[in-house]
Amino acid sequence: MTYSSALPALPRQPTGVAWPTKGWPEGPIPASADRVKLDALLDHAFSPQAPGDLDETHALVIVQGGKLIAERYWTGFGPEVTCPSWSKAKSITQALVGIAVRDGKIDVQAPADVPEWRETAGDPRAAITLDQLLRMSSGLAFREDYVDGEASDVIEMLFGKGQDDIGHFAASLPLAHKPGTFWSYSSGTTNIIARALQKALGLKGAAFEAFMRARLLDVIGMTSAAPKFDKAGTFVGSSFCYATPRDFAKFGLLYLRDGMWDGARVLPEGWVDYARTPTWQQEGEARDTPYGAQWWLGLGGAGSFSANGYQGQFTVCVPDLDMVIVRHGKTDAAKGPEVKAWIKAIADCFRG
Repeated sequence: MTYSSALPALPRQPTGVAWPTKGWPEGPIPASADRVKLDALLDHAFSPQAPGDLDETHALVIVQGGKLIAERYWTGFGPEVTCPSWSKAKSITQALVGIAVRDGKIDVQAPADVPEWRETAGDPRAAITLDQLLRMSSGLAFREDYVDGEASDVIEMLFGKGQDDIGHFAASLPLAHKPGTFWSYSSGTTNIIARALQKALGLKGAAFEAFMRARLLDVIGMTSAAPKFDKAGTFVGSSFCYATPRDFAKFGLLYLRDGMWDGARVLPEGWVDYARTPTWQQEGEARDTPYGAQWWLGLGGAGSFSANGYQGQFTVCVPDLDMVIVRHGKTDAAKGPEVKAWIKAIADCFRG
């Protein structure tokens, strides 16, 4: 496992602040925050008529210093409404891999255990490591396109002929590049990871869900979480784990606290740093932010890292502010940059 020694330090839980396992402790917005700007940003996003630049913002939760300091919901939504994760589930999958690493059940630097890549002697895909899959650098061909009418492997995998066995569908695709030489965002690689993880643990379907709850979700009080599985029993780790915004904030806090929760280590030491260490990306690749290992980097300012999902689902960890920002909504993908700028502007309200 490798990570950068130049990463900003992760803040510890402040003394005397209860962990939010059973509910969030609440606190005020600090006096140093720019309340005028913050209120204007929230009023704009949550206006009765959804603004054209952001479309619908269904929920916003802001946690600072381990306390819930602000939240707002759109008409018809509230603290108990579960929201889709879409690709935020990838970061949950990364956490589950970390737990298996801590248990000695899996090695991310070793070639991934994928049966389809061992069927033919000399198949170059057999050299792909879990690290390369986690970093979207496997070299596998995969068309990550959600536009109706366009050729799309992700739509075919989640809703078409691949939906019954997502891991097999993704693993059956050919190489487009030598492993480790080309970065390309792919939901298929995460589902290969999910299946390989379940194979390493000897669990799938309900048994794997029980593992998820016992080792991660219940530990941090993420009780609203509803992971989805395909007919083969594989967790759809690329896309489907519903939860309330407050519970997604708990997951963000786990990472902001370096994988610690209420005095116990949930993720192995260094695993969060591994997640937020930049992955090499080729020059000229169109991308709006750098990438780590199943986490995006920089959305909330320097040193921040985030779980991002389709149509504007975000859990953003901001170490320099000791802050987690959760945003859910339904935003056209073309307006993603506007939503990200809005989230960054919210974080900047607390920077003085």
